[in-house]
Amino acid sequence: MAYTETEIEVRYAETDQMGVVYHANYLIWMELGRTRFIESLGLRYFDMEQLGYLSPVIDVAIHYGKPLRYGQNAIVKTWLEAYDGVRVTYGYEIRYAESGEIAITGETKHVCVTKDSFKPVALKRVLKEWHDKYQKAVEGAK
Repeated sequence: MAYTETEIEVRYAETDQMGVVYHANYLIWMELGRTRFIESLGLRYFDMEQLGYLSPVIDVAIHYGKPLRYGQNAIVKTWLEAYDGVRVTYGYEIRYAESGEIAITGETKHVCVTKDSFKPVALKRVLKEWHDKYQKAVEGAK
């Protein structure tokens, strides 16, 4: 399975009053992981946007395990979970860098839309390179 791993240093500003990573910050780390994964395929969101397309999140699922704290390091593992030509699902596992214990697992679902109307489009028609690379990545995961 094709995946990337991105190391994150937990910063004090990312923690809450309880001293653990504030739950919404995991979404930011997932975005960092997703961006790195896409770059590993030789693609860039910036290029997609320059061509007039966006890839908004349409669904998020996060399952919390053991919370990370300030001063610890995390590893964000990201892979392509599913792709059907229109919708893309990325999988995530954020774990402790030191022990490998799971902090969270999750996924985000996206759809490609036109920048001006937010109308969904098929990647195969408008961004063939993205379609081909996603298809190859998801087939390699099976």
